Amino acid sequence: MNADSKIYVAGHTGMVGSALVRALRRAGCENIITRTHSELDLTEQASTANFFREKKPEYVFLAAAKVGGIYANSTYPADFIMENMQIECNVIKNTYVNGVKKLMLLGSSCIYPKLCPQPIQEKYLLTGELEPTNEAYALAKISGIKMCKAYNLQYGTKYISVMPASLYGLNDRFDLKNSHVIPAMIMKFYRAKTEKKPFVELWGTGTPMREFLYVDDMADACVYLMNHYDGNDFINIGSGKEISIRELAEVIRKTVGYEGEIRFDSEKPDGTPRRVLDNSKILSTGWRPKVGIQEGIQREYQYFLNQIVPNGKL
Repeated sequence: MNADSKIYVAGHTGMVGSALVRALRRAGCENIITRTHSELDLTEQASTANFFREKKPEYVFLAAAKVGGIYANSTYPADFIMENMQIECNVIKNTYVNGVKKLMLLGSSCIYPKLCPQPIQEKYLLTGELEPTNEAYALAKISGIKMCKAYNLQYGTKYISVMPASLYGLNDRFDLKNSHVIPAMIMKFYRAKTEKKPFVELWGTGTPMREFLYVDDMADACVYLMNHYDGNDFINIGSGKEISIRELAEVIRKTVGYEGEIRFDSEKPDGTPRRVLDNSKILSTGWRPKVGIQEGIQREYQYFLNQIVPNGKL
């Protein structure tokens, strides 16, 4: 890619897509094509085909997806598998039909088996049962990975896939029913602080271990790989650091300035007991994450105070 390359970022209004746009601009790319969901519904075949035929992008970052936390994935599994597979099928097919030079599919670490050896190597895909609370989303993403590889094998295309660790950062979704763990905790602790509640109740036992990656680190890695990687095998992107949900809650509690008690509801699901990626492949290229968990959460909390609270989106 260079400054004049026509680059389509699918899903640019989301946390991942907006970070990709920032990373591309930092890299000197200015010819970036974007469409909101209201302008282009990627689940619709005809609309997607017309867009690709008219705009003829040279490079595509597929960050558009239906995403959510445990509650959303458990409540709407049919929506998660159907919509995500429709997006992948439509974009990948039209990428090929219109001669796009290269495509990157962004997946998720939830594609791996629930009880997986740790740290998780790329070769562990499909070696065990998936976590039931996000099975539908994971199956859709696995299908996308396999679709990219199938096109490469059959047509000689250059479609690559990356699997980020759990992401957080600017433009995250703040919605208690549909958010991932970090924004959901920020909202809960902020509300408890402002309403002077004596405790905050969180789902599960607090014992699961998780790896989190600041979204701008992820985006920089994606731009780097788009320029330097052409293999059929997908690549993990993570921080290489893990933290328990209980420890994470303490970091967020202190960042928000909440002084009350933290209680865990062990009757609620924990999800996968441990998830940390083996990042050997990407680290071998020389790439390194820059933002640690405390700095990242501080940045996200400032975003929350500046963009979410003033707009009454609580």
